Amino acid sequence: MPAAPRIHLLPELLISQIAAGEVVERPASVLKELLENALDAGSSAIRIELEEGGVKLIRVSDDGCGIARDELALALTRHATSKITSLDDLERVATLGFRGEALASVAAVAHLTLTSRSSSERDAGGHAWRLAGEIGAALEPAALAAGTVVEMRDLYYNTPARRKFLKSDNTEFAHCAEIVRRTALAHPAVAFTLTHNGRQSFRLTGGEARERVGAILGDDFLAESRSVDVAGASLRVAGHCALPAYSRARADAQYCYVNGRFVRDKLLAHAVREAYQDLLHGSRYPAYCLFIEVDPATVDVNVHPQKTEVRFRDPRSVHQLVYHAVQRVLASPLADGGGTRALAPPSTPNASSTATSDSSAARANPVLGASAGVFGTRFGSAFGSPFKPLPERAASLPFAGRSAASSSQRPTFSTPPVAAEPPLAADYAAFARAPADATNGDGAPELAATPLLGYALGQLHGVYILAQNSQGLVVVDLHAAHERILYEKLKQALDGQKLATQALLIPAVIHLEPLDLAAADENAETLRELGFDLAVVGPRQLAVRSLPTLLVGADPAPLVRTLLGELRTHGVTQLMTTRRNEFLAELACHGAVRARRQLAPAEMNALLRQMEATERAGHCNHGRPTWMQLTLADLDRQFLRGR
Repeated sequence: MPAAPRIHLLPELLISQIAAGEVVERPASVLKELLENALDAGSSAIRIELEEGGVKLIRVSDDGCGIARDELALALTRHATSKITSLDDLERVATLGFRGEALASVAAVAHLTLTSRSSSERDAGGHAWRLAGEIGAALEPAALAAGTVVEMRDLYYNTPARRKFLKSDNTEFAHCAEIVRRTALAHPAVAFTLTHNGRQSFRLTGGEARERVGAILGDDFLAESRSVDVAGASLRVAGHCALPAYSRARADAQYCYVNGRFVRDKLLAHAVREAYQDLLHGSRYPAYCLFIEVDPATVDVNVHPQKTEVRFRDPRSVHQLVYHAVQRVLASPLADGGGTRALAPPSTPNASSTATSDSSAARANPVLGASAGVFGTRFGSAFGSPFKPLPERAASLPFAGRSAASSSQRPTFSTPPVAAEPPLAADYAAFARAPADATNGDGAPELAATPLLGYALGQLHGVYILAQNSQGLVVVDLHAAHERILYEKLKQALDGQKLATQALLIPAVIHLEPLDLAAADENAETLRELGFDLAVVGPRQLAVRSLPTLLVGADPAPLVRTLLGELRTHGVTQLMTTRRNEFLAELACHGAVRARRQLAPAEMNALLRQMEATERAGHCNHGRPTWMQLTLADLDRQFLRGR
């Protein structure tokens, strides 16, 4: 039997190499640690130089406070740091770095050189000093105006097995560039310059948060996003959330920060995803850039070697605030500026006020970014009374430039009779024409006084409503818009336990499978709470005696089949809790007006007004946009006007 190996202490170099395996995964890991040190030093400008994807060279130069001459050697020692001195400091970490392992770990697997001129040396007229990371290296005088330069060469030169796991130079550089972008997003006041193999990749000047977001995520992200700025007792959430139309096929545009530190936190990701659940297709991912500020004592950042995970002391309150902050921004009615869909950013009066608010908020807090005062906005819940049938079903199409009030004087187009459908007008007479004081002498609406979605001009193939507003032409997807309106009304009615029902003059008889009939009989009370009065009248027959008032006029058969199918699949408990919104969305889809249906002008205008007052009206229940804006400038470009 061989002798048991003796227990012994590991050599310091091997200890550092083992620690480096946790901290230094690839060149981007080294760059992240060096950038955090530069920011903690109070730098206002950071220059990053890479060669061969960062494998051959990573040089980070900053203009921070620097390192004193007699502390340079100590800085390369494991567990040496200036950022914490006691357990109390560890429990209230306010810096990006604090472990004191980064430089020592990098020096264990690469050639490291540290050059620095501290502020005290600069004030005294002293010069900079350089120290190589090799054992026994001596301090040397160096030339440097201010700050620190950390140079790493030949990553994994002494551990070739690990170097084989690195990817191509382009791949490694892409990871490094992403680290710079993530860091720069959280520090808009700091200038960043990145070069690769002697060529400048990008340069970011210090400025306001909104400018930095646009520079990194693109102006299209800013145009398709809404500002968030919400504060709780000891928590603040700020940043930008993109509208669902800007959703992505991958989760590659999701940036979340806690006290300026980029994190991948499941709790925060879940809160944001829940806020988008009524607006996104299941296979799409939202885009956002959010900054969370909390008391450092209430968050533990020391739970992962790379510091990309955190643990909150009160995770529920954090989840709820993030969820409600994002959800309210996305849910704001169109009349309050939510969910705008435009081919070009509309130059409405609201746009300038939003920009002013954003810039002032950015000046107030350059880290958290722009704010539009979301919770200062009035969130409308003024839904019309239950739909009333129109007195006539004529489908006269108003001409451009004339108000709906004068539609009776225009030529009309006769249409074949249509089947009964849910009427669209709630107090339709109030929406049938422009206000009297908003018309010029010819009876045409004054464009400056038109509401956001304008006034209806007509329909296109019974699928789209065409309307005119002060910006130009508005195109509305009839079914998608009505679907969202019905869905929000159903949710509101069910929440308030005011789901009105209407008895059918002649009960509708549906042929169903025995299992569906059994589900209807067993859950009769729950079905009545949802507005459905169903009765079994035969071995395979079910009579529908009443429906929710909001869905009257829809075909009862698909509504009831959807309802019973949900009951059989998920049970009554899930149907009324976790599956409730999905179920209501399906009912709204079945109950919404179908394409090819001709509408009267009053109905079209009623739909536009209800869209403006409805939360999340910019997108249907499946995440599709409900409307878009074609400005006069867009049309002029298409027709080459002015050229």
